[in-house]
Amino acid sequence: MIVRIFYFLFSFFVLFGSKSAFAQPNESFSDYISWSFSLEKKDASHAYVVAKANIVKDWHIYSIHHNPEKASFTGIPTSFVFKPSKLYRTVGGLIEGKKAITHKDDLGTSLYIENAVVYKQEIEFLSNQPVDIKFTYNFQLCAVQCLMPTEQEANVKAVGYVGVTSEALRPESFRETEEVVAAKGKDSVVKEKEVDREGSLENKKGKNIKVVVKTLKPKDALWIVFFKGFGGGLIALLTPCVFPMIPMTVTFFTKRSKTRMKGILNALLYGISIIVIYVSLGLVITALLGPTGLNDLSTNVWMNLIFFGIFIFFAVSFLGAFEIRMPNSWVNKADGNADKGGLIGIFFMAFTLSLVSFSCTGPIIGTLLVDSAADGALLAPAIGMGGFAVALALPFTLFAIFPGWLNSLPQSGGWLNSVKVVLGLLELALALKFLSGVDLAYHWGILTRELFVAVWIVIFFIIGFYLLGKLKFSHDSNLERLSVTRFMFALTAFIFAIYLLPGMWGAPLRLIDGVAPPRTHSEDNFRFVKGDSGGSEANVSENFKKFRPFMHEVADGSLLTFHDLERAKEYARLEGKPLLLDFTGHNCPNCRRTESTVWLNEAVHPILKDEVVIVSLYVDDREKLPKSEWRYSKAIQGMIKTVGNKWSDYQVTHYGQLSQPLYVMVDSDGNDLTEAIGYEPNVEVYKRFLKGGLK
Repeated sequence: MIVRIFYFLFSFFVLFGSKSAFAQPNESFSDYISWSFSLEKKDASHAYVVAKANIVKDWHIYSIHHNPEKASFTGIPTSFVFKPSKLYRTVGGLIEGKKAITHKDDLGTSLYIENAVVYKQEIEFLSNQPVDIKFTYNFQLCAVQCLMPTEQEANVKAVGYVGVTSEALRPESFRETEEVVAAKGKDSVVKEKEVDREGSLENKKGKNIKVVVKTLKPKDALWIVFFKGFGGGLIALLTPCVFPMIPMTVTFFTKRSKTRMKGILNALLYGISIIVIYVSLGLVITALLGPTGLNDLSTNVWMNLIFFGIFIFFAVSFLGAFEIRMPNSWVNKADGNADKGGLIGIFFMAFTLSLVSFSCTGPIIGTLLVDSAADGALLAPAIGMGGFAVALALPFTLFAIFPGWLNSLPQSGGWLNSVKVVLGLLELALALKFLSGVDLAYHWGILTRELFVAVWIVIFFIIGFYLLGKLKFSHDSNLERLSVTRFMFALTAFIFAIYLLPGMWGAPLRLIDGVAPPRTHSEDNFRFVKGDSGGSEANVSENFKKFRPFMHEVADGSLLTFHDLERAKEYARLEGKPLLLDFTGHNCPNCRRTESTVWLNEAVHPILKDEVVIVSLYVDDREKLPKSEWRYSKAIQGMIKTVGNKWSDYQVTHYGQLSQPLYVMVDSDGNDLTEAIGYEPNVEVYKRFLKGGLK
């Protein structure tokens, strides 16, 4: 190591401090290399910036793939940096049009280019205006001696290109558009118009047209997040920490207020305070984590392990082992401020409720925040907390307006503790989801589908027997009689447990898609049920036999997918088929739902099986890459060290999105045939997407 450092310092001194040792005083790098730049049209909205280098014999430049760390920190890789602009953007990475020469010596391994080389960078135009594409480039030129020119500047002018619409750059917006392009040798876009949700297209009179359908899903599922939060709030109301507070608080307002109207107003302010408190919590979570942090909550392995531990902790608390309480000093201080009266007093009454009830609401809030984060939308935690708070505040307000309704409330008693115990058992079941995600990401193979389903079956049988009074925990009171409501919940638990039972032998279990491990993650891939690979592979092509070891079964095992993009491209090229890029994750519920419902639908399944090559790229795969492939990524703002990092970088770089699933059809050279689409449960829309790529 000391020798290498000495060599590096010596080279630096010689190159910069004594240039005359290597070159004549008037010598220029242009005597040994000439650069030319041009624009090569791809289509109406895309082109390649082409940089061609002609190198004098016996001289060379270093490849863009050269790694100085492998060559004792010698050799500067050739690089191009494009100036950001609102009129265009780069697509994909720089292409080096020649295989580099590998040279090994006592300094290590170098990759360099001799004679001539062409570099290409794809550009997508965002405007119809003429534009100068400006960029800088760096390189090192070597023979026996080396020259290191300063950073060079260049530009090429682009005229006559059609910019893609601004909506095309917004993955969060939903649209379906068609680009109608004249087929008689013209590349210009004649018209771009809206098409309806069903995809009906308007024919052009007497013209042969080419239609490209672009579909993107929005994050408009925020309403779903809100109602999930609302449901969580309703559940929280039935816990022993919150339910008894309803009549106490409402009675306090009605007796303290001089008029009925004043009591109603105070109750409204109390409800609004609850909403403000919980929405603020959601906003704080969003501000602290940001969009990438929210994505990490649902995909990061360590976060999943932490949440597994938290859920187990809360579950044990719900079952009665101990109680989780906020520090008494917090509660006393908030309670003291509640006595002040006025708006401040009402706000602190709501804040006191939040602190006192935390032992019951904490697990529900935690579950909601994780689920909201998995949605990927920036405001999802705040929206979810808003739904939770509205449900929590609603009864306090309504009962203050209609105090006579208090008489219809059931009396507090042992049933409240039963609600808490059932929630604890459900927390145990849900905790396995987080552990399963880690197991899948690291390929441990510990928590297989059979084991996961077996645990759930046992838990739901326990819930059923508990509700029937056949099991009893330390804090439970004696069950003297069985109410109809309790019996119906017990019956539901038994039915669900029996529904899960066939899952031990490979049944679909669509009600828990995205929660349980996929069917292919079983002890033997369910071959004892469906046979090898889900069917016969007789009479297959030689290409299939050659590439079969690199294919993996997905969904019910009848579909095969690659996990290696380059092998998938090679196979697609030999078979003459397009590829379906499937950016997915082990912790992605909507990915599993698509695989088990949309992909297996009779309208889509034959297309995927016979007409396309699927390549599933798991962005949360924690398998380590060779150290030679480690690098810093601006796209994901971190080091690429794992297979998942690699595909995350690829997804963000090429398609500008972090969330999964994301699907796009490409040809065997990686050129896009369709726009990328997100989660799409509509089978007909998904089929049109596939057909659009095939067309």
